Amino acid sequence: MNTATAASPAHNMAVAFARVLRGVGLDAPLDSVIVFVSALAQLGLKNRNDIYWAAHSTLVRRHEDTPMFDRAFAVFWDQSIAINKSDDEPETISMTLLVDDENEQDKNNQTAEPLDDENTITLRFSSIETLREKDFAEYNDAELREAEQFMSNLRLAGPPKKSLRLKNSNHHGARHDIRRTMRASLQHDGEPIERYWREPSTRLRRLVVLLDISGSMEPYARALLRFMHAAVVGRQRVEAFTFGTRLTRITKELTSRDPDRALAQTSSQVSDWSGGTRLGECLRNFNDHWGIGGMARGSIFVVLSDGWDRGDPEVLAEQMQRLNRVAFRMIWVNPLKVSPGYAPLARGMAAALPFIDDFVEGHSLDALQCLTEVISRNSNERQRMMANA
Repeated sequence: MNTATAASPAHNMAVAFARVLRGVGLDAPLDSVIVFVSALAQLGLKNRNDIYWAAHSTLVRRHEDTPMFDRAFAVFWDQSIAINKSDDEPETISMTLLVDDENEQDKNNQTAEPLDDENTITLRFSSIETLREKDFAEYNDAELREAEQFMSNLRLAGPPKKSLRLKNSNHHGARHDIRRTMRASLQHDGEPIERYWREPSTRLRRLVVLLDISGSMEPYARALLRFMHAAVVGRQRVEAFTFGTRLTRITKELTSRDPDRALAQTSSQVSDWSGGTRLGECLRNFNDHWGIGGMARGSIFVVLSDGWDRGDPEVLAEQMQRLNRVAFRMIWVNPLKVSPGYAPLARGMAAALPFIDDFVEGHSLDALQCLTEVISRNSNERQRMMANA
């Protein structure tokens, strides 16, 4: 005959915490929860560090989930333990999960019965946090719109370049400012007691972005096109192109601050969506008409592509070499690089890799955040990065 026993506080809190993790988008399978409950039964609720590592080792499946887990643990577990220690009698603990984009719903529920603040644990998460690591290929239309706001806040500055224009300098510069020095000398009977200097000013480097819109890039092209729009409207000196079977300049179409209007104008301008890819020929077209003569010279050159190419890889290698000679930095963003066991074996990717300074991922918002850091890196040292096989 089985005797029913009341669940212990450790059991109740372990199960509740697992539910919270699921509520914020983390995977907490039943078998992991059972192991966590067993661990808490042995550890108790006294040592926070032991409890944290027991929860982390049993409920966190991926390394990238740790930041979200830490926030949930700090808010939920610390307050839960404080409530348990304050009173030995059984209490009802209410958990409220607030997401930033649900403010309207919260306003509509203001007439609901108020909860006891003492025993209420409130978790507030931004909806964008759950999207930062999500693959763009899994986004729906609503999530793409949410991601636009994050992309608009990215700062694509990049290291400046010296200009031919001179500016006044407060210290010894490269050149004497004869005019200011002579004007100041009139106050001292013509004696140049105070000398003035000028130095070269700086200006923003041009950022050139090429987006692959071929069939293989279709799952990522929607999100990356929004990234290009954010770059064009949020930064000066940006040039945007798409390429598939042909090269199309879309800088003018993306200058509208209304994302829907900008994307609609771009769609009407580009005629080779989801087609084939001729990387080498498109880059040759860019070099001959825009790149080598001025647009690419001294610029930060970014290619958003998975590297699949139907053309001659020797042509692609030749054009990448031409760009490499004049560009300040060559960056290749490949959404497939995050895949386990990825190796740059595609013909186009293998041909372009020797001429690339930075080879980075581009599958998520976090990856684009890392891209902005690469763009801002203040060094033109050539970094040929090869992915591990």
